Amino acid sequence: MQGTWSGGGTVTLDDGSSERIRCRATYQVSGPVMEMSLTCASDAYKFNLRANTQAEGGNVAGTWSETSRNISGSLQGRGGGGNFQVVAATAGFNANISLKTTGNKQTVAMHADSVFRAANISLTK
Repeated sequence: MQGTWSGGGTVTLDDGSSERIRCRATYQVSGPVMEMSLTCASDAYKFNLRANTQAEGGNVAGTWSETSRNISGSLQGRGGGGNFQVVAATAGFNANISLKTTGNKQTVAMHADSVFRAANISLTK
């Protein structure tokens, strides 16, 4: 997963509308520790997701922040080998995040219970 990935997908908002987005992700991996930065934007929407995680025995835990909205919280879930299922949580916000990596292709799916409802992203390295 180490390195820079780019691609695009769609984001679905609270009103049911969806927009195409362009994305860039950067991963820095050192043993069981991974730092991630994911920036996605359309003409009218943008998010900057950052996460710091550590894996131990198939469990993943860490912190996340969305810098353009100045929110942050905790991450918990399971994963390893480029495949992760985590929940990002903070007061009033929960999002399920699924990340799957196969070779030089990666898919990211996020589903939330807020103004931001979902994102489906395909990236390549």
